[in-house]
Amino acid sequence: MRLSLARIRHWLGLSPGGPGSVARGYSIDSRTIRPGDLFFAIRGPRHDGHDYVGDVMRRGAAAAVVDASFRGEGRDTVLHVPDTARALRTLAGRARADWGRTVIAITGSGGKTTTKEVTAALLSESLAVARSEGNLNNEYGLPLSLLRIPDEARAAVVEIGINHAGEMQPLAETAAPDVSVVTNVGPAHLGNFESVDEIAREKGKLVEALGGEGVAVLNADDPRVFGFRKLHRGPTVTFGIERQADVRATDVEEFGADGVRFRLGGRTMASSLPGRHSVYNILASIAAMRCVGPDPERLQDAVARLRPGAMRGRVRKSGGVTVIDDCYNANPAAMASMLEVLRRTEAARRIAVLGEMRELGRSSREFHRRVGAAVASAGVDYLVAVGGDAAQIAESAGVPSEFHECPSAAARRLQGFVRSGDAILIKASRGVGLERVRDPLLELLGCEGTERAAV
Repeated sequence: MRLSLARIRHWLGLSPGGPGSVARGYSIDSRTIRPGDLFFAIRGPRHDGHDYVGDVMRRGAAAAVVDASFRGEGRDTVLHVPDTARALRTLAGRARADWGRTVIAITGSGGKTTTKEVTAALLSESLAVARSEGNLNNEYGLPLSLLRIPDEARAAVVEIGINHAGEMQPLAETAAPDVSVVTNVGPAHLGNFESVDEIAREKGKLVEALGGEGVAVLNADDPRVFGFRKLHRGPTVTFGIERQADVRATDVEEFGADGVRFRLGGRTMASSLPGRHSVYNILASIAAMRCVGPDPERLQDAVARLRPGAMRGRVRKSGGVTVIDDCYNANPAAMASMLEVLRRTEAARRIAVLGEMRELGRSSREFHRRVGAAVASAGVDYLVAVGGDAAQIAESAGVPSEFHECPSAAARRLQGFVRSGDAILIKASRGVGLERVRDPLLELLGCEGTERAAV
């Protein structure tokens, strides 16, 4: 969104004055500043944005939002506020309200980013759609995503992630969604919560944020999520496979790394997105899309054109080897889902490279042992476990296994081990860095176009 500095000052409760320029972009990272951008100086655990105010102003920033105590150059283009993080949310909320068009907000313990991308892809068949970049979904990423909505967009699709109690409500209030989608609830980030039920209560805040005319899109097969319909006095649209739902898939077929096929009403849908969980992502997207109004005439074709995002189930095949790259993130349910994808993938040998699942708190070792049990029933021929509590996966897998503390050692092991006919799943929490296993492997196989996701 293009906003005049006069309007920005007004919305932040500042006195009028200063230049009459316009902010064309928004950032909290001084390295990304372009001429005309508005910079928010955020004090973080490792860096203080105030240290870079002079640099961003010399590089052509329209203005910088700084704490009231800051003393530096550029009196007219430095906007002093009590709290820069709160100012970022305030400005995003006012800009979103002023823009006034449809916002679809997506949360869940898994599948948020894929559901966001699928929803935006389907909606874009009919109208101009903005989407949050990557996984910009937290206290800084969500407001930035809202501020970066192009003025011409008719709808926006954003994701909201949380990792501690009390985080959802201010983010939901900032986004002010017209449609709230909840994919599922599970033990992701359990280390910061007392229980999965507490995670569910936090996720439910996105549904509570809906006005009376807003629509809740809920997973009918997840009991906790299905229960959220009681939190909302307005309309609800459900999706699912196992139970009756407004948008329900039947005759689901899984083809491992080669995707899925299912029936929706009287039509057969096929997608290259792997796994049963991807069917839920597609169903949630279709349900959300229907709430907005447009119904693409060629929905089957649009679903068929969907492709996995970077590090999220992307499949590479070369030299007779299939690599399933899902190393962006992991939780127990997601691990089980991708092991099922590996089980259904045709291969002479199935190799699982599984890294630690982080932020699981006191139950971490037990959750890793459960993943080990899933490995044993997934037809895995060889397991390479990487990092921390992933040692518990190797100990409980019941298949030939090895454990490495660092990804580089696991990468060296695979160099002389992989052969034609293998299918290899690579999955872990993002912090483990399993791209350091993936990239040398893809290079060995001669695959082009490796990519790195933003941390």
